[in-house]
Amino acid sequence: MEADLLDTLEALGYEGALLEENTLGPALEGGLSSPEYFELLNWLTTKIKVLDNLEESVNSEGGDVESIQLEISGFLKELSCPYPKLVSGDIKDRLKSKEDCLKLLLFLGSELQALQIGQNKPKDSSLHNEVQKEVRTICDALRLPEQSSSNAASMLKSVEEKVTELLPKAKPTSIDQALLFVDLNAQQLDRLEKINEALRKEYECRRRMLIKRLDVTVQSFGWSDRAKVRDL
Repeated sequence: MEADLLDTLEALGYEGALLEENTLGPALEGGLSSPEYFELLNWLTTKIKVLDNLEESVNSEGGDVESIQLEISGFLKELSCPYPKLVSGDIKDRLKSKEDCLKLLLFLGSELQALQIGQNKPKDSSLHNEVQKEVRTICDALRLPEQSSSNAASMLKSVEEKVTELLPKAKPTSIDQALLFVDLNAQQLDRLEKINEALRKEYECRRRMLIKRLDVTVQSFGWSDRAKVRDL
């Protein structure tokens, strides 16, 4: 697993002191008491905070291990860390073993990789473009002619007219009955929003883990002897 971490750090562009196994091992043994370990931890969390626009951070200094542990706990919870040993139990008892210290760095490394991959994907320049794209998709589904105007309001007006035209022609069984016939009160809406947010975070965490697994799988193709022979 240490080799995996070294590969990840190299891919992330880390240029610190822990790029060799002979320096990484002792730093993992020392954990938060090791200046080199904390430097790497701070490097990873700082980059993640910027890319993911997080509120929490890990920046305590002066060997105050307990404060660092508190900050790490908050940071990992905001990231929806899936490892119970890193986010539950007595804070003072966390990150006591080399394995847990390694697991923390591997998790943060995979998170940073996923964020960097996401940053490199092309994105619409504005919410306006995204709305227009969705409205065009609806127009295509309704087989509406190409609109002379790209104004979303105008396009939605055409959608409304088309749907109004098609509804009387639809079979009674074409449109399912509504699943909910009552209005939700403020408390119910708030609870529904919290459930949705919890599911969204879980999905996001699973998505990032799948991206990391895919990345590692692709990288492993280059580790085989056959691939090395081809490179030669």
